[in-house]
Amino acid sequence: MGVPSFYKWLVGEYPNIVVPAKDDDESSAAGEAGPNGVYHNLYLDMNGIIHPCFHPEDQVCPPTTFDEVFQAMFQYMDRLFRIVRPTNLLYLAVDGVAPRAKMNQQRSRRFKAAKDAKDAEMEEKLLRDRFRAEGKEVQPRETHEVSDPNVITPGTEFMEKLSKALEYYIRARLNNDPAWKGIKVLLSDSNVPGEGEHKIMSFIRAQRSRENYDPNTWHCLYGLDADLIMLSLASHELHFSILREDVLRQNQPENCIPLAKELFKTEETRKCRGGFPQATETTPRGKSLKKPYQFLNIWVLREYLELDLKIPNPVVKTDIERLIDDFIFICFLTGNDFIPHIPSVETHECAVDLLMEVYKQTFNKMGGYIVNTEKLKDKHAAYLKISRLEKYFHELSLCEEKIFLKRYDLRERLQRNILHQAAEKECNERNFDSMEGNPDGPDLTVKSFSTQCGISTCSADNSDITANTLELRRSLKDTLRNKQDLIKSGACKHDKIRLGKAGWKSRFYREKFDVERYNEVGKLKNDMVQKYLEGLCWVLQCYFADVPSWSWYYPFYYAPFASDLKGLSQFKISFTMDKPLRPFDQLMAVLPQERHINHSFSCALPKCYRKLMENEESPIQKFYPSDLQIDTHGKRFLWQGIAKLPFIDEKLLISATKTVENELAVFYLVYVLGA
Repeated sequence: MGVPSFYKWLVGEYPNIVVPAKDDDESSAAGEAGPNGVYHNLYLDMNGIIHPCFHPEDQVCPPTTFDEVFQAMFQYMDRLFRIVRPTNLLYLAVDGVAPRAKMNQQRSRRFKAAKDAKDAEMEEKLLRDRFRAEGKEVQPRETHEVSDPNVITPGTEFMEKLSKALEYYIRARLNNDPAWKGIKVLLSDSNVPGEGEHKIMSFIRAQRSRENYDPNTWHCLYGLDADLIMLSLASHELHFSILREDVLRQNQPENCIPLAKELFKTEETRKCRGGFPQATETTPRGKSLKKPYQFLNIWVLREYLELDLKIPNPVVKTDIERLIDDFIFICFLTGNDFIPHIPSVETHECAVDLLMEVYKQTFNKMGGYIVNTEKLKDKHAAYLKISRLEKYFHELSLCEEKIFLKRYDLRERLQRNILHQAAEKECNERNFDSMEGNPDGPDLTVKSFSTQCGISTCSADNSDITANTLELRRSLKDTLRNKQDLIKSGACKHDKIRLGKAGWKSRFYREKFDVERYNEVGKLKNDMVQKYLEGLCWVLQCYFADVPSWSWYYPFYYAPFASDLKGLSQFKISFTMDKPLRPFDQLMAVLPQERHINHSFSCALPKCYRKLMENEESPIQKFYPSDLQIDTHGKRFLWQGIAKLPFIDEKLLISATKTVENELAVFYLVYVLGA
């Protein structure tokens, strides 16, 4: 997932870092320059290919079998290969078992998906009942192989078949496609631990350490996660591009609230920092059904950052590489897949601007750089200047209450405006109820649906059923979207904490942690600060070196306030390298036990493991609550809420799964070998 809203902020701030990708469908011989220039190495973060092909958002008839998913992936990869046309290397990286710190995020996402699926099932049942009462026949609801996206997790049958499918694809292209001649192809499948993007960066670091490495190698990495930008910057490779879908051109609504700029910046300072006018579209919409792609050029971003991070009268000699390292580090405060964001720092409020301004203003006070990546292998976090970091947090904390107060006012204003607009819309819709005509053009939609699904439109009955089914899907989608908007749906709870108002910290700890006594609050703050500092060090090592500990995780739902991040020198930071979980243990750590018509989550597991989730006498059954509590305080959309799940006890989990391992022999014969 990466950093929410970061990509949108980055492209809005530095629009010249992206250029449209030229799409050339013509086959070419090996060694020929591609339509977008020469790239030596192409890396595919397969997570950004598997998910769009498994559950595409823009297809009326999505795939129903694994084979259909694989065929869609092959076409997807063929197109990427034609766009880039690497001359030396193609590296395919599939997510393996993740570090424990990432599993908490995976677990949260899957439990929320289970809750969403349950809500969707109930809403669909109500809609089907309504359609039936109105005499509208629709297609029956069906289950199939591709009903559950949670099978895209190491250890499942799907991932095993995916590995074999990718091996087949590679062999077929090497043997039959002239453009692949002489290309070295590497596949790191789900049996290799680690996330795809981190496996790719580890490979690049290993290549850079070789004596015969060519520093003029041109790299292109395909992936959808925003943290790929940070990882690419951390590589310090000059010739690096990220290829991705041009999501900002696909009618995304504007949801950025430039709170940080409104508080701390002016248009004049933005111009001085290297800002440019907003990018305009150069490619007309509607000319192609294919999704547009774009290159994000890291070398251009580096030039922007060199301008943007210019320190006035620096006390030490400035080095762009170290400035970039510090930029990456302070961006960790906006949150990522491993640790939550500091409460006053929200990317969609343009908080990165604030982090950069505070950094420039504090640089001389700190005495220089925060991070020294040359000391990553030293013990006790010598790579992080704790005293300088504490000064940075102090300066950041001076803005904290202002941000909370401004955010509170903006939210109140937004809520009033939305409710007013909703009332006007409802009134207008009532006025239009008597008007004839369907703006959605059902005849065209029916034809499109029928063509894709192989349904004959000669039959009036089939056409009616198809039209009704499309109407059902649209109604369901609209209903679920409206329920996600807490303000529009009227589900926005009263703000008991009122951050920024007198006594806000006491209210925060009372509401979030049920803690009121001074000594209890003090101990809680201390524990949160220590673990958050550990988290910053852990993420830093992941980005610049490797996973320092597979079992470490941040054991709180919330990050500490900037004003609480002090006294850091008392903490001694170190990590113990251990082993990743086994695939089935990871499945047990991230999957819920909820069962739905189209989402049988726990069916991704062998039956002997599922009973550990379902049996009330199981020692780990408590880790799979049926009633999910989601904290939506300060959030507009339900999906932004924090799932308050019990943290998995790794030792207890492993001891429980060991009791059923003997039953895996039979499972292996049936499930893997097909005996």
